[in-house]
Amino acid sequence: MAEQQYRVELTASFLERLDAIEAFLLEVGASHAYDDLLADLRATVFPNLSQFPRIGRRYLDTPPQSAEALAQLAALPPGAPDALREYLHGDYLMLYTATEAEATVYLLSIRHQRQLSFDFARLGPGT
Repeated sequence: MAEQQYRVELTASFLERLDAIEAFLLEVGASHAYDDLLADLRATVFPNLSQFPRIGRRYLDTPPQSAEALAQLAALPPGAPDALREYLHGDYLMLYTATEAEATVYLLSIRHQRQLSFDFARLGPGT
């Protein structure tokens, strides 16, 4: 029996982070790296998350240590931090959540793995 395919949705916060990544890569003369990132998202990341929505590790398996990040996590709705997952692809780390009821994966944020943390205050399916 085939597994259910999940729909992959990009939130506004994810798209904002993509814009910031594009601006940075253009500034340093590496626009090809942004094109490669978009191609990888379409060819690998989206299909993987669609077929295997729990492929990423639970975000809280290694919770943040900074007071700011902990405060932002505490401000999320009850149960929301437990649903967060991380997906690492190349140099990029993506934060997402999957809902079984909607059969949807929401990509919340993306960052280069050397960046400090995610901005939880701006995350969510509606942001």
